[in-house]
Amino acid sequence: MPAGATALAPGAESTLQRHRWRLESATDARDATIDAVAPSAARAFTFAFAGNQVMIDGGCNAMRGGFLIPSEGKLAFGRMAATLRACDLPLMQADAALAKLVAEPMSATLAPEEPPRLRLTTPANDSLVLVGELTPEARYGPPTIVFLEVAPSRVSCNHPLIRDATCLQVRDRAFDAQGLPAGTPGPWRVFYGSIEGYTHQEGVRNVLRVKRFHRPNPPADASAHVYVLDLVVESEVVRR
Repeated sequence: MPAGATALAPGAESTLQRHRWRLESATDARDATIDAVAPSAARAFTFAFAGNQVMIDGGCNAMRGGFLIPSEGKLAFGRMAATLRACDLPLMQADAALAKLVAEPMSATLAPEEPPRLRLTTPANDSLVLVGELTPEARYGPPTIVFLEVAPSRVSCNHPLIRDATCLQVRDRAFDAQGLPAGTPGPWRVFYGSIEGYTHQEGVRNVLRVKRFHRPNPPADASAHVYVLDLVVESEVVRR
């Protein structure tokens, strides 16, 4: 067990839920890297715990299933359901490799340093190390859900630190309880901040469901709000 780490104990679910966990390393019993689980340096699997469910994302398809801490030092995932996208073969192989690793109950230790690290060890002595980052909910409290339509093209905007800066254009949207558009969209405006989890593709119009958090005591050059992508509601390629 690494120095400072303790066995994951029943009741530690809240610690798992307060963080989003990024897979930092995957090694086999000989301490060799399991390359199949890391097909690209630009992508990494992430684990998000909510209630008694875990969502694993970062490969081709998102995987969701139950989890529990059955006894001290153990973490078990239930049967995983996955979305059905088709991707490049390395990403699909990464999904399969990770699903196999988490299929059986694992030994689990938690190092409460900053950031915290969760080490999961399979019965075959393969090891996954996950690094935790506080979720926006843990940092800022409950969010407000808003819908933003993002125009297909960025526009020039003034930024005190960036020359020739460009920004998103957005407008507010509303939907009824059945998920149908309601009311009239708001006016277009320049959006100076960023939306965590959203990468804009030029020429594509999107409608986003976004979590908006209030940030206390923001820096003078920063927004009082933090925006985090929750769901892409609509997506359309706009031909010029």
